[in-house]
Amino acid sequence: MYPAWLRMGLIAFCCTLHQLAAAQAYPAKPVRMIVTFAPGGGADFVGRVIGQKLSEALGQPVVIDNRAGANGAIGNEAVAKSAPDGYTLLLGAAGPLTIAPHLYAKLPFDTLRDYAPVALAASSAFAVTLHPSVPANSIKDLIALARARPGKLNYGSSGTGGAPHLATVLFASTSGTTLIHVPYKGLAPALTDLMGGQIDVLFADVGLVLPHRTAGKLKALAVTGQKRSSVMPDLPTVAESGLAGYQTGTWYGILAPTETATDIIARLNQETIKVLALPEVKERFLTQGIEPAGSTPAQLAAYMRDELDKWAKVIKAGGIKVE
Repeated sequence: MYPAWLRMGLIAFCCTLHQLAAAQAYPAKPVRMIVTFAPGGGADFVGRVIGQKLSEALGQPVVIDNRAGANGAIGNEAVAKSAPDGYTLLLGAAGPLTIAPHLYAKLPFDTLRDYAPVALAASSAFAVTLHPSVPANSIKDLIALARARPGKLNYGSSGTGGAPHLATVLFASTSGTTLIHVPYKGLAPALTDLMGGQIDVLFADVGLVLPHRTAGKLKALAVTGQKRSSVMPDLPTVAESGLAGYQTGTWYGILAPTETATDIIARLNQETIKVLALPEVKERFLTQGIEPAGSTPAQLAAYMRDELDKWAKVIKAGGIKVE
């Protein structure tokens, strides 16, 4: 009979060998990347561009699985409860991961506990977009109109508690206006209704707005970032337009279930960084107003903690509640 210390050592050694073997063989089958919003939105675009190139790098298909609904909670929960084997990944977004936890008393996932960060993928500002019939051609016009018609203008979002929702709530609270929220299961269906005149205002990813603005189906007043967009440089920022200090946007990151082997996380991070550095990926992102990012797992973890702290303060200060 082996002594207890030796048995424990052998078990640990075997576990280590098992992890190393799994990492060396990884991936041996298709990888699923869950996107928590409907097809056609910014998250879906980022996931598909990265997934295509990651498939080539890993030698296995990376299948995009859109799990829209409940402001990302459905998709986030699916990943949190998946086996930590590297075959289920999350294309995480700012709203579900760092805003929603401050708005809902109970969520089926914990941002910091349930995921192993892989890499920050990209970030994007929003364009303040209107249906052409709305009589406002600048941010000052929009604020004046909303003040003249309190509670009469409605706006869409990708879902209650998502980044577009909070960006609009922050705009309304900062400008002293009242807008009515109409949540959707992603920005793509909200954009469709905006063009159809069912809603008046939408804070949407610059790349989603661009072709419809060019075609004259929508009008954009400003962008929400710190600087102007490279694809719509004629648009001022909201802060430039008179709402001093206003700045927001969204970001996307790749995560795996917690307890995924560190070697698998390291492989995924390495390949993701390479994908984000590809000229064709950069070009596709930038033409959509999306900035490619890239980070270590530790940097993404720190960034998510900072974002959680930031939105906690904004939500508390603004007295923001889900409807």
